[in-house]
Amino acid sequence: MATEFPDDFKCPISLEIMSDPVILSSGHTFDRVSIQRWLDAGHRTCPITKLPLPDHPSLIPNHALRSLISNYALVSPPKLQQQPEPQALISTLTSPSSSLDSKLNSLDQLTRLSKRDSAFRSKLTESGAVSAVLKCIGSDDPGLQEKALSLLLNLSLDDDNKVGLVAEGAIGRIIGALQGGSSNCRALAATMLTSLAVVEVNKATIGAYPYAIRTLVSLLSDGKGREKKEAATALYAICSFPDNRRRAVQCGAVPILMRIADSGLERAVEVLGLLAKCKEGREEMERFEGCVRILVRILKNGSSRGIQYALLTLNSLCCFSEEMCGEARKEGILEICMGLLDDDYEKIWRNASNLIQVLSGNHSSR
Repeated sequence: MATEFPDDFKCPISLEIMSDPVILSSGHTFDRVSIQRWLDAGHRTCPITKLPLPDHPSLIPNHALRSLISNYALVSPPKLQQQPEPQALISTLTSPSSSLDSKLNSLDQLTRLSKRDSAFRSKLTESGAVSAVLKCIGSDDPGLQEKALSLLLNLSLDDDNKVGLVAEGAIGRIIGALQGGSSNCRALAATMLTSLAVVEVNKATIGAYPYAIRTLVSLLSDGKGREKKEAATALYAICSFPDNRRRAVQCGAVPILMRIADSGLERAVEVLGLLAKCKEGREEMERFEGCVRILVRILKNGSSRGIQYALLTLNSLCCFSEEMCGEARKEGILEICMGLLDDDYEKIWRNASNLIQVLSGNHSSR
């Protein structure tokens, strides 16, 4: 699209048509997004003249140029609105001579075009984009890494791509971003693992990958709010595969999940519900002081989904341990479950009914 406009309409940094042209004190005009990125990176020289700028440079809107660009677009032929060819944008990503700004701009365009267009995503993967995007994820620049992860997440929306992305080495790059990226990158990388784990075969592959589960558990422990939530969601997706439950327990997930469940992150309770299905998970929960009290607090104050998984966890624990049954009775869980029998949510009253049977001794250990 940009090649159809006069060169004066293009930003000297991004080489794209300016949507918000602003004048720098050097007299040159740039697109606001591009020059702001240049200034935010700490530069205090004009990108064209290289002359010094004030500490707080003014960006004066170039209303005349903006009007010219708008009028030109209105009278331009329809062909100007054609989609850019993916190969040209991919070439920008792979070319050693491409600037950081041009790579960021290419990723922005590819992400925007691929967000809702399945055909474009297919075209993109067939064009060899994945290896270029994965290389960007391995970049030291957090901005490039984050935008590349966002694009990869779009490409993973199609189930046909999920196995292919793993085959091309996506997991290694994603784990690298989980370990060393910015906060946003770590959250995006965890979301990416959740997306890949929709395909059953990928759950086993991710779980067996060195440091994959361990890194997610570390993120649960040390990450910020969104990172913790996305890490818990990824673990939930991955741990529906039985072998991964033992791996998560071995990586120390249970005490961390208990603590963050107690602090209000209900997604952690969902993961505990899965880990309680394996012997190792139940043993760790029994060893955690206050386990039953935490689950009781969720039964009293949690959302419907939190209550459902707290009941599931308690069912698993009490089915296999008379000691846990005793603790549950002492904490008044029988009475709580009786109150839940009238719940509108079928899974809640069914799980409450099962737990009543277990605590009343009318069950056989599996």
